[in-house]
Amino acid sequence: MNRRTFFVGASGALMLAGGTTAWMSSVGSMADYEAYAKHLRAALTVPPNIRGLVRFATLAANSHNTQPWRFHVGDGLIDILPDISRRTPAVDPDDHHLFVSLGCAAENLALAAAATGSPGEVQMAPDGNGARYAFASGSTSANPLYAAITKRQSTRAEYDRHPVPVADLAFLEQTAATPGVHLTLLTDRSGIDKVRDLVVAANDAQMADLAFMSELKRWIRFNPRSAMASGDGLFSAASGNPVLPSALGRFAFERFFNARTENDRYARQIDSSAGVVVFIGDREDKVHWIRVGRACQRFALAATNLGIKVAFINQPVEVARFRPELAGLVGDAGRRPDIILRFGYGPKLPFSPRRPLEAVLA
Repeated sequence: MNRRTFFVGASGALMLAGGTTAWMSSVGSMADYEAYAKHLRAALTVPPNIRGLVRFATLAANSHNTQPWRFHVGDGLIDILPDISRRTPAVDPDDHHLFVSLGCAAENLALAAAATGSPGEVQMAPDGNGARYAFASGSTSANPLYAAITKRQSTRAEYDRHPVPVADLAFLEQTAATPGVHLTLLTDRSGIDKVRDLVVAANDAQMADLAFMSELKRWIRFNPRSAMASGDGLFSAASGNPVLPSALGRFAFERFFNARTENDRYARQIDSSAGVVVFIGDREDKVHWIRVGRACQRFALAATNLGIKVAFINQPVEVARFRPELAGLVGDAGRRPDIILRFGYGPKLPFSPRRPLEAVLA
């Protein structure tokens, strides 16, 4: 029995045993969740207020959906700072993903501000421990990426295997181009297969790590009620899995979540993708990790505007011993790979939750 079969069977058994009303009260309504997600992604007023800009910044991609950021509003600036309480030390011991996530948020903030009459530029925070958006005088810049902010998602599903046109690939590469960041697109099956094998091998290593598994379980939200209550984490429905009461979800995770089924799932998903993109910064430091985040966010937004889905497959980045082989595969031997995305055409899934603004405003 595979994991999804168990989830569906357990869902049905619980409904028969306890009744639909009890089931719904324990997991919450997907209709309510969709209304919640829509509210989070409501359009900005023009000119926007600071809270609106911060809300758009929080819609950025981030590791485990921990949203590891704090926003400090000053005179003519907004600082995007790390929230150390939301670190994930098992998967991200040196806070690499955390600072990439800050870069993603900074890019969203810059696009939203410039498009709604508050131009400026992204800088490093003065202490080098975050990013800063500094407002400046100038005209509104209506970048089409702005429209994709509320639609972008990490779509962890199988895609339809159709290739992306060459012109669109060139546009994605051009849009994501960032000083200090190398971007390599792999669309040949041989290259994609090699990345797939690295993902599977690294995933195997992660799932044998008890600390990794314990940390991952803490960030899974098994139903709409828990996702809306926490406003963070990996919502099961956003990965195409059925919703479950939290206690049953934790039991299923501990009993049926294993390397074999996960490796098979990742292999199918990568095989169904049109390509893979690898981002590598020139240096291993916070400046370049933030730059990588900005480049990655622009790539994902541009893909969204083209109807292309993306999803992170970062296992060979997260397990250090696989990084050299990945770097060699994309012609960047000697550098540390930062981010891996697969892309292609696929379904729309439920959006991830977000924390309320009060929780992220310093």
